[in-house]
Amino acid sequence: MEHPARAPDWAAALQESNFAFAIRDSTWIYPTANLSHILGLALLVGSILILDLRVLGIGRWVAVEALSRLTTPFSIIGICLSLASGAVLFSADAAALAGHPIFRLKMAILAAALANALLFRWLWQRQIAGGTDPVPAPARLQAVLSGLAWLSVASCGRLIAYF
Repeated sequence: MEHPARAPDWAAALQESNFAFAIRDSTWIYPTANLSHILGLALLVGSILILDLRVLGIGRWVAVEALSRLTTPFSIIGICLSLASGAVLFSADAAALAGHPIFRLKMAILAAALANALLFRWLWQRQIAGGTDPVPAPARLQAVLSGLAWLSVASCGRLIAYF
């Protein structure tokens, strides 16, 4: 039988904090954070996938710029909600999660997905505002990577409980 690695000191300290104890001891905090995490993920991934699909050419009757203006606030609300609720969920079980390989993979993919989103905005914002259609091939590649990354983040989050 494999023994889990010793938790990092900071994760053990976080898990033993009054904050984490309150989360575990409350009837409502953990379930509310869990539901908030799902809502945030739905807002984030849903709005990003809609824009990614448009960048890939689906729904050409909708301007990419207009769809981006519509979906971006939902993405921002979603990421803020996911990060805040994720921090609460992590705090309750920090010692186990900090060393969990799938959790670490999730965090690495999350960082890559966020970097990709920021890079996409930086590289293509002006061109998208200009109404370029079809969208350039490198931007379409980033949209594919974006969709795969965000779906992977969600998948890893679910798989943590099973491995």
